[in-house]
Amino acid sequence: MNAIRRFAASKLFDNIIIGLILFTAAIIGFEAFPQWMNPQIEAWFNLAHRVVLGAFILEAAIKLIANWPRPQDYFKNGWNCFDFSLIVLSLLPIASEFAMLGRVLRLLRVLRLINAFPELRLIVETLVRSIPSMFHITILMGLLFFIYAVLGFHLFHEHDPTHWRDLSYAVLTLFRIVTLEDWTDVMYKAMELSPFYAAYFVSFVIVGTFVVVNLFIAVVINNLDEAKYAHLKKLEHPELHDQLLQTLVGTKASIENLEQQLNALKENTQGK
Repeated sequence: MNAIRRFAASKLFDNIIIGLILFTAAIIGFEAFPQWMNPQIEAWFNLAHRVVLGAFILEAAIKLIANWPRPQDYFKNGWNCFDFSLIVLSLLPIASEFAMLGRVLRLLRVLRLINAFPELRLIVETLVRSIPSMFHITILMGLLFFIYAVLGFHLFHEHDPTHWRDLSYAVLTLFRIVTLEDWTDVMYKAMELSPFYAAYFVSFVIVGTFVVVNLFIAVVINNLDEAKYAHLKKLEHPELHDQLLQTLVGTKASIENLEQQLNALKENTQGK
């Protein structure tokens, strides 16, 4: 059991899993070149996918055994739950019946690289941590889009129905403007009515792009700093449960070693 725990926590084990994920990514990428595929290569690739799936099942089993006698601790890690879900879905009969679903599940395995690198995990955790703060910024941006879309519809829908035909087209046009993708073409078309309409587009770009969008960036950066600080604090002060478990395991090993030495000493004394 201790050997399995050491192997599951070893760098070799992590490198093997990373290699399997990269191997899967290479196969998936090769399959996206249909001119290179033929039935024989496709059969070999399907076999390789089954072997990789078997390796991931073995990985999950090793991690579950490594957490014994508390295998439920394996599921306390969100990434472990994600890995286990992919395995379960891949084993369902529906995955083999629908080729597209099988391809999507294989493609999702590449996301496991995020779990393999702490830096990538930190970035994803930062994005998840930023969601509550982004929600309020999204409401603000939604109100901004609604006001400018309704105003733009009433101002330009007769002159430029391609971009301002109705509210949905107006919102889509504003999204194009906020990305700064050829937005001046839309502005010059509206300026055929009056040059003063340039103020409408300039004000939306200033508020929508330079203010609101940068608020998203500010929230992400702020949460990235918080996530880094929390990660450092966790490294400085590991969880009490894990610390006690490691202490108990070390104490148990020391007691077993002491018992062996006492038994050997007793046998030597009796032999004399």
